[in-house]
Amino acid sequence: MSTKLFSPFTIKDVTLKNRIVMAPMCMYSSHNEDGHIQNWHRTHYTSRAVGQVGLIIVEATAVTKQGRISARDLGIWSDDHIEGFAELVSLMKEHGAKTGIQLAHAGRKADLEGEIIAPSALAFNEKMKTPKEMTKEDIKETIEAFKKGAERAAKAGFDVIEIHAAHGYLINEFLSPLSNKRSDEYGGSSENRYRLLREVIEGIKSVWDGVLFVRVSAHEYHEEGLTPLDYVFFSQWMKEQGVDLIDTSSGGVVPAQINVYPGYQVPYSETIRNGAEIPTGAVGLITTGIQAEEILQNERADLVFLARELLRDPYWPRTAAKELGVIIEGPKQYERGWN
Repeated sequence: MSTKLFSPFTIKDVTLKNRIVMAPMCMYSSHNEDGHIQNWHRTHYTSRAVGQVGLIIVEATAVTKQGRISARDLGIWSDDHIEGFAELVSLMKEHGAKTGIQLAHAGRKADLEGEIIAPSALAFNEKMKTPKEMTKEDIKETIEAFKKGAERAAKAGFDVIEIHAAHGYLINEFLSPLSNKRSDEYGGSSENRYRLLREVIEGIKSVWDGVLFVRVSAHEYHEEGLTPLDYVFFSQWMKEQGVDLIDTSSGGVVPAQINVYPGYQVPYSETIRNGAEIPTGAVGLITTGIQAEEILQNERADLVFLARELLRDPYWPRTAAKELGVIIEGPKQYERGWN
């Protein structure tokens, strides 16, 4: 039986051996609070490569020290970080996985000591710190930080860069009218709220000609918030700028009650894929091979992004293959127990 889940997928000069992507998930394990790779990361990511995941995207990695979600996040704000990532990339590639990194800035959701920044001086909720409204100089420095982060990712040998523009972090905060109340050229209209992301993409593409993804929150679950149709327009603009795929998530920009069920975010991927005519990745409680195959066969997405299921089962590709009646190659060392 041939399946779409285990068929190759090529973007530019990068070919994934299957359509299974490990979504970025924060590990909060840089225990020296310096943003550096630790043994945990080497074990965690390499085991999923051994498990035959096609593309592994390393967790949200801060482009500035101030832009971390927590003090224990990974960072790429210094050239000193390159060596650790290069080693990690080499470990994953030994087992046939392609590698990605998610470049991020937490904005007003940074849980750190000291000043935090955002498009507007609005706290996420009553428990979190009120950020400083960013000046033009802050914006310029942040765009440059994303550019420098991309340069370092290239030096480390990553195949894919993903811009984190979702889950209520800095770029998402600029995109959303719920968190962006600016009156200058970075606020107001959709075009203005998109401006920061536009300039981040331009900056990254000036130093990176490889595969570029953007993760978005395509639904804000608020009557005055953005919907998947709004993100069709944003995705058309991203496509014009040379973005290769939209990683379609949702929520996080404001506190909201979300009705969660298996595949609940897949329709958002389908809407953007069809509306903007751009490849998409589907994410959100995708747990079985049959479910993943349905998404791909019905052209609701081009890739499936797994998160918690890959925490539970590092060898999920083997599990899915058995479920779908497909034989996939595993590590030679595991031949006696693989199929």
